[in-house]
Amino acid sequence: MFESSESAPRDSSLVGLIIASILLPPLGIVLLWMRRGTATATKIGATSLIAALGAGYVFLFVQLRKGSHAEHDAVVEQHRAQQREQASSQAATTAQPTAPGTAASPTGAANEVASAHATRNYWTNFRGPNRDGRYEEMEVSTAWPAQGPPLLWKQPVGLGFASFVVADKRAYTIEQRRGKETVAAYDVDSGRELWTQGWNSEYNDSTGDGPRATPTWDEGRIYALGATGELRCLDAKTGAVIWGKNILSDNQASNLQWAMAASPLVVDDKVIVLPGGSANNSVVAYNKMTGAPVWKSQSDRQAYVSPMLVTLAGRRQIVVVSSSRAFGLEPGNGSLLWSYDWNTDMGLNVSQPIMVDANRFFISSGYGKGAALVEVTGSGNAFNARTVWENVNMKNKFNSSVLHQGFVYGLDEGILTCVDVKTGERKWKGGRYGYGQVLLASGHLIVISDTGDLVLVRATPDQHTEVARFSAIQGKTWNYPAIAGGHLLVRNGNEMAAYNIAK
Repeated sequence: MFESSESAPRDSSLVGLIIASILLPPLGIVLLWMRRGTATATKIGATSLIAALGAGYVFLFVQLRKGSHAEHDAVVEQHRAQQREQASSQAATTAQPTAPGTAASPTGAANEVASAHATRNYWTNFRGPNRDGRYEEMEVSTAWPAQGPPLLWKQPVGLGFASFVVADKRAYTIEQRRGKETVAAYDVDSGRELWTQGWNSEYNDSTGDGPRATPTWDEGRIYALGATGELRCLDAKTGAVIWGKNILSDNQASNLQWAMAASPLVVDDKVIVLPGGSANNSVVAYNKMTGAPVWKSQSDRQAYVSPMLVTLAGRRQIVVVSSSRAFGLEPGNGSLLWSYDWNTDMGLNVSQPIMVDANRFFISSGYGKGAALVEVTGSGNAFNARTVWENVNMKNKFNSSVLHQGFVYGLDEGILTCVDVKTGERKWKGGRYGYGQVLLASGHLIVISDTGDLVLVRATPDQHTEVARFSAIQGKTWNYPAIAGGHLLVRNGNEMAAYNIAK
């Protein structure tokens, strides 16, 4: 009786160990080594078996994920093949002489109307011409019907978190397809794919797969940065490679935890990128025509914020937000003008700073950090940055805020919030949109939720007021919208769409 009563708990604990090892191998290993009375050699052998089981789970997960990616790639490829076939058929029909008394197809006229207001080459940078999320090219319609503004086109797209830039009636983005990072050019009116240029590189992560950084257009060239540091300068008309290199290996830098995400910035004859290498390899300028190094500066570990060209305290400069601070650099040689400490608990900064006036900028970060108004003063090469106010009323996590008539509007950990930029006082907080994105146009906020809903909200400090809301695209949406010529472009890693919001 005594022996059987003692063996029962031992058997029970062994069963628990086996179940834990099957369901959660790391927990199984911990329980194994906590188990008394088991020989060390047995523990070592069992640990190897449990670890092999865990590795098998990881392999199976990766294969299932690859299978899902392959299915999605096939959908994209089938759509593009049908698109090319349709374009060829339309071209052949157009070549036929029109019979007397036959009306011409309305398609061309419709496209002309849709782009009649377009000013060429406006949205050529991430989040717009000044990277501040403001659309000021023209007034847009703010009277959206229940189903949303007119849909111009919708179609599948490759994986990734990049947005669009638009120039010469073409929309450019970067996607992941079949193990390649692929830059694609689309006709902005019809969505027809015009060319693709890819290279062997693939990034997979639990938060989402594919490239992160939005390409940049400049004087007929596209500058595209992939998740693993592959930088390409492409001919915007044909997609031909002009030059390329890997900014991480070129600057002895390691990739970030969630990969390269900062959009290249073209300044004068240089393209600025943020590899984040030590020994003055953190911020790097290459000749935009040849890719030759021009200057290298600072030794910061970088973040997920794109560099910005601004005029602050009367000085034209490049503003960078690294993992631990914000700072200004002289565009010609990369020399440091000023620095402002901006640390977060996890060393993560994602949001673009906002230039508020001639001397001040707004900065915000999630993970409990908050926001601050910073003033930069000085002249020549002697500048100083100080805090005007700092609080936790705005915590931008995966997104950036916008400024309108003295008030900052943004997602405070997923909830839309209005803050007085002069004082930091919160005016209102309401509307849960998850980790979506916000743009400003015609006195309204265009918000895309992290589930693909497009929402129109009045940009007023009085109260949170939704004007319209509809489902635009399906799937997790952390990508920024883009607006050009009255076209509102949205995408995620599943599909992309264009809506006509021209007034």
